[in-house]
Amino acid sequence: MRAHRLRRVCLSVQHRQYRGTFGAVTPPIALSKALWSCDCLENKFKVTSNMAAGCPSALPTLLFFVPLLLWLVDPTLGYKPVIMVHGLFDSSASFKQLVEFINESHPGTNISVIDLFDHKASLQPLWKQVMGFREAIYPIMQNAGSEGVHLLCYSQGGLICRGLLETIPDHNVDTFISLSSPQMGQYGDTDYLRYLFPTYVKSNLYRFCYTQYGQTYSICNFWNDPHHHDMYINVSDFLAPINSERPEPNITEWRQNFLRLRKLVLIGGPSDGVITPWESSHFAFFDENETVVEMQKQQVYETDTFGLRTLDKRGGISIYSIPGVVHTMWHSNKTVYEECIEKWLT
Repeated sequence: MRAHRLRRVCLSVQHRQYRGTFGAVTPPIALSKALWSCDCLENKFKVTSNMAAGCPSALPTLLFFVPLLLWLVDPTLGYKPVIMVHGLFDSSASFKQLVEFINESHPGTNISVIDLFDHKASLQPLWKQVMGFREAIYPIMQNAGSEGVHLLCYSQGGLICRGLLETIPDHNVDTFISLSSPQMGQYGDTDYLRYLFPTYVKSNLYRFCYTQYGQTYSICNFWNDPHHHDMYINVSDFLAPINSERPEPNITEWRQNFLRLRKLVLIGGPSDGVITPWESSHFAFFDENETVVEMQKQQVYETDTFGLRTLDKRGGISIYSIPGVVHTMWHSNKTVYEECIEKWLT
C-alpha cells in the first residue's frame, strides 16, 4: 500500500508540473531520470521493503530515504493545515495579509479562514460562537487525521479557540497560536468599550455585564472586573467556566481535552491599546489594586485548574512580547509573523 501511495504522489506531481504550477521546481523529466519513473520508484520501494524484511540492518536506510523521496516529489507534504478564527467586529477578510505571508513561507499549506459571526454578529454569546465554529472546524480536523492541524486565533477568536480545545474530546490540534487574545479577560476603558457602552466606564460596567442580559454579549462573557471578582466568578458564562474558576461538571474532561494540545504560543505587546491589561494575552491579569500579576502567580496556574501549569512544565508554552504593534495590526505585521508565527506552522 505504501508503494502505491508513493507512486500516486509521484504521478500527482507530474500532473501538476504539466499544468505549470510548480514554477522553478525540478521538471518531471529530470525527476524521472533521477528515479527512472514512477513505476520504477514503486518497484524500488517494494524491493527495498523486501530487503528490510529479510535484512534488519537495511531498515534504518529505508526509514531515511523514503521520507526523503516523498519530500523530493512534494516538499509541501509536511505542512499541517492551518485554521484561522477572527476577533470582535472582524471577519475572515482581515486575514488576507497573513494568508499571503503563509503562502510565501509555506507554499501549499491548506489554510481555512472560517467566515462566521462577522462584524456585529461577533457580539453573540461566546458559547454560541464556539458551537458554530466547531461545526465548521471539526470536519477539517477529521480530514487531517493523525497529521493534526494548527489553530491561529486572533483577539476574541483566541477565547473561542480555547473553548474549542476544551470541549472537543478528540481534537487533533498540534499548535494553538493565540494572537493578542484576552485569555484572562478584559478590564479597561477602550474605544471598543466606549462604542458599545457609551454610558459606562470600566468601573461600573459590571452592573451591566454581570447580569443575565449582559451575558448575552460576547464582551461581557470575558469581562473580568478585579474589584468585583466574586460577581465575575458567579455570573460569567464563559471565561470563568473555561478557566475552571468555579465548580463545573465537565472540569476533568475539559482539562484532559486541553492537554491534548502540544504547543501553546502566546503573542501580545505593550502597544496593543485594546487588550487591557495587554498582559492578559500572556495569561497575566490585574489584582484588586490593578497591579498586573504574571501567569505563574495566577490562581488558575498555581492550582492547574484547566492544565495551564502542566502544559508549561512540559515545555509546551512559548510567550512573545512585541512592542510597537497596535491591536488591529497583529495579523498584518510581517515582523510578528516572522518572529512569532512562521516557525510553528510546520
